[in-house]
Amino acid sequence: MSDDLQLPLLPDYEQLLGSLKTRIRAAQVRAVLAVNSELVTLYWSIGQEISSRFRVEKWGGKIIDRLAHDLQTEFPAVEGFSPRNLRYMRKFGEAWPDSQILQQLVAKLPWGHHTVLLDRLKDPAVREWYLRATVEYGWSRAVLTHQIESDLFRRQGQALTNFQQTLPAVQSDLAQKITKDPYIFDFLTLRAAAHERELEQGLLNHLRDLLLELGKGFAFVGSQYHLEVGGQDFYLDLLFYHVHLRSWVVIDLKMEDFQPEFAGKMNFYLSAADDLLRHPNDAPSIGLILCQGKNQTVVEYALRDTAKPIGVSEYRITRQLPETIKENVPSIEDLEEVVAKLRSEVETTSTDEAKDSGRAET
Repeated sequence: MSDDLQLPLLPDYEQLLGSLKTRIRAAQVRAVLAVNSELVTLYWSIGQEISSRFRVEKWGGKIIDRLAHDLQTEFPAVEGFSPRNLRYMRKFGEAWPDSQILQQLVAKLPWGHHTVLLDRLKDPAVREWYLRATVEYGWSRAVLTHQIESDLFRRQGQALTNFQQTLPAVQSDLAQKITKDPYIFDFLTLRAAAHERELEQGLLNHLRDLLLELGKGFAFVGSQYHLEVGGQDFYLDLLFYHVHLRSWVVIDLKMEDFQPEFAGKMNFYLSAADDLLRHPNDAPSIGLILCQGKNQTVVEYALRDTAKPIGVSEYRITRQLPETIKENVPSIEDLEEVVAKLRSEVETTSTDEAKDSGRAET
């Protein structure tokens, strides 16, 4: 044991250590310490206990190191009792003081998800929102990380819409919740002068990522979906069906800022979709106009007297290489170094060839 761990015994330390040993053995018997809910519940109880001792008895941080050492000695085959993980447990117990939410939600997520929530989110209300969303939608750890990084909490339900005026109350509330503003298409890399068809094709090439960004419940139906109205042909950029709303969702893509005429065009598309696609049991079709930018007042005026439910959101796309790709792309300095090396090798080869040629002539 290192000098840092040679601390004088504090009141009730042996009692705490013995209590934790008993608790860990009991958890091993019930669930071999591998069943997720049992493991998370165990970590929570340890965290609560440690937090309580620190708060009431004013223990110092070095106790965590000693506690970790003693637990690892007692349970050498069990992972998870490092000083770092015990500190996570303490934060974990403090983050979720309510045992009721522990059983309802917290214990349903793997420990790795909780470390992400603890590391990245300081606001308890925001942390709980992501907790509930992760349980509801079954996000993996990577997806949870992505949703936090894209600030989903603040984007959810933020589209400018006329849903309250055009849909029944229950339907309008749910429809509003499925919108975002802005939408983040960070899986796309488009040139600045890209056209709408290139944006559409990019989204189709990354359909799984698009569906993740749109959210749960969207079922893809088609792109450039054909509708015939009055003997003329019309094409919807993207057509989805939302299984919870039980309605068609028409998405119109614009590589420019919102213009009032976009609402009139979408109103036409929705009238056609309601007549040609909508089943008697379906809710009214919904339109979503995605633009590079928007003026809130202009959008509100354009939607004020529009009869069909329409939402307007901005979107963000990547116009440069993602960091993960940048790491694998050589820098200018790297390229210059390679060029210099090649030039040196060529010059050396040319010199050697000249010498050989001179010898041959001699």
